Amino acid sequence: MIPVQGFEGRQVAVLGLGRSGLATCRALATGGAVPLAWDDSPDSRARAEAEGIALQDLSRADWSQIAALITSPGIPHLYPAPNRHIAAALAAGVPVDNDIGLFFRSMATLSNMEMDTPPKVVAVTGSNGKSTTTALIHHILTALGRPCQMAGNIGKGVLSIDPPQDGEVIVLELSSYQTELARALTPDIAVFTNLSPDHLDRHGGMGGYFAAKRRLFAEGGPDRAIIGVDEVEGLFMAGQLSEAREDARVIRISSGQKLTGPGWNVFARKGFLAEYRGGRQVASIDLRAMPGLPGAHNHQNACAAYAVARSLGAAPRAIEDAMASFTGLPHRSQLVAEAGGVRYINDSKATNADSAAKALQAFERIRWIAGGLGKEGGIAALVPHLDRVSKAYLIGHSAREFALQLGEHPHEVFDTLDQATARAMAEAEAGDTVLLAPAAASFDQFPDFEARGAAFIAAVKAGLGQA
Repeated sequence: MIPVQGFEGRQVAVLGLGRSGLATCRALATGGAVPLAWDDSPDSRARAEAEGIALQDLSRADWSQIAALITSPGIPHLYPAPNRHIAAALAAGVPVDNDIGLFFRSMATLSNMEMDTPPKVVAVTGSNGKSTTTALIHHILTALGRPCQMAGNIGKGVLSIDPPQDGEVIVLELSSYQTELARALTPDIAVFTNLSPDHLDRHGGMGGYFAAKRRLFAEGGPDRAIIGVDEVEGLFMAGQLSEAREDARVIRISSGQKLTGPGWNVFARKGFLAEYRGGRQVASIDLRAMPGLPGAHNHQNACAAYAVARSLGAAPRAIEDAMASFTGLPHRSQLVAEAGGVRYINDSKATNADSAAKALQAFERIRWIAGGLGKEGGIAALVPHLDRVSKAYLIGHSAREFALQLGEHPHEVFDTLDQATARAMAEAEAGDTVLLAPAAASFDQFPDFEARGAAFIAAVKAGLGQA
């Protein structure tokens, strides 16, 4: 656990008692603060009470006695409207922060301890690929024998990790919800994968969404910024962060285009990752045979992870060997089974059109299971990729909307994921890929994308007689 510094003997309100909220309460108490915890959910309050955490109904709080309010990422603080407790704290002049801000604040104190090699923090943000990139960085560093912990939006809450040891690397996945509010953001290395429309109601539009991501690079100024430049926002940010064309503090990464110029560039084309410095190629890696990194979107993730590892002093061949043993993450282009010449791929994490497009581009002859609680625009942006789709099997709340957007392309609507999976399996032929890439949220039929992916895996195994 990371003890939170700076609130000794003072009351700190904690709003939201999920994983991060409970960890925040523990870390505050360990650091000598007095946490006052609240959640509107009775079940969440009961879990906190069972741990001995003191509850305080924040609607009755004396804000004049509270040093700060720490809120969980999922609770709105600005758009579409601030949560009532956050609004009350702001009106009383109480600083509002989150566990990410507390983490960086406390790390600044821990980093001043005597160590031969101070710990480093790598933070990864972006619309798609954050989790895979974070996990791949952690995998590479672990394989190379570097002490490493992974936390944030993946793995443990940031305050639940062990205090870092000499030379250790902390790898964090950070969402826009986390970067937007954190009062301290000081990673040593920051990664921006890409940007596509998502969470726009929470950020007041695309500009607010990009601004939330950009804070990771603007607040503390990382020593090294690794920026995906395949969208105009990334290209713009890389230009803003660079002092000159040859500025090696910024590493530009791309999936699909060759990056030129005198700076530090890492890109993937036709299945090969290339590193260029000063206009010359210094390394190349064949990504095509790496089972845990299929498709161009994963090749971008590989470029980002490679750039981080190189920034930390790893050799190209050692990175390549470590990448080859990476098996990928559950629900992200996960190979569930291969039988009768048919592959079954679970990409339940593809909750928007952009991430589903990347999944569709990774495979051929696809029997595509899609649908759920659709987002703005539905799947209209995926029409250019339908040449890879033999048939679509649509489920959930937005199934009929998606069907209209598919037009005459072969499709069928089902009530449940089990029904859609069974039909896709029955119709699949050798050489086909049955792909779950919903392009929609899961909340109409499942509690989260993990539950949806688990249901798909169970249906495939049942259909193959492996249940």
